[in-house]
Amino acid sequence: MSLAALTLSSPLTVSTTTKQKPRPPHYPRPKITCSSLTTQSAKQHLLNLISDQERGLKTQNDTNKRDSIIKAIDAMAVLGRNTVTTGDSLSATWRLLWTTEKEQLFIIEKAYLFGTQAGDVLQVIDVDNKTLNNVITFPPDGVFFVRSSIEIASSQRVNFKFTSAVLRGKNWEFPLPPFGQGCNT
Repeated sequence: MSLAALTLSSPLTVSTTTKQKPRPPHYPRPKITCSSLTTQSAKQHLLNLISDQERGLKTQNDTNKRDSIIKAIDAMAVLGRNTVTTGDSLSATWRLLWTTEKEQLFIIEKAYLFGTQAGDVLQVIDVDNKTLNNVITFPPDGVFFVRSSIEIASSQRVNFKFTSAVLRGKNWEFPLPPFGQGCNT
């Protein structure tokens, strides 16, 4: 799943120095420390931007909003640039809040074809077992389930490869060929 997906963690601390006129040695250069408050503020800004975007459906046709969201995601990436995001804390069930991934958005948008609406859109990651499962629910009884294998590529990158896919209803199941691979950052 390529995505500008929202996987946020805290607290983060970032230290930087300011550029000022040269000072005499006995006047140390001031340090500005961005605490987790800055990270929380950046998260809240991003969450506010995506809150009315229906997981990305509205953003598809609003390039200004999409650009603003991507800029906020990039700001979060800068704040977390030295953070390990591929460790054990990645193993969890993540709820999709927003994406640019066209196939997922298509399925969410076209759920009415199955007489329902898309419910939760989840990503279940298990680092130890090297699995990633994408799940789109169609209440009350349907699900689109895609299994993937994963490989940790770096402290902030996970490569994945789809291994199987199935669309299930209450009394039926339709296997689909898996296709695709990529990375999550």
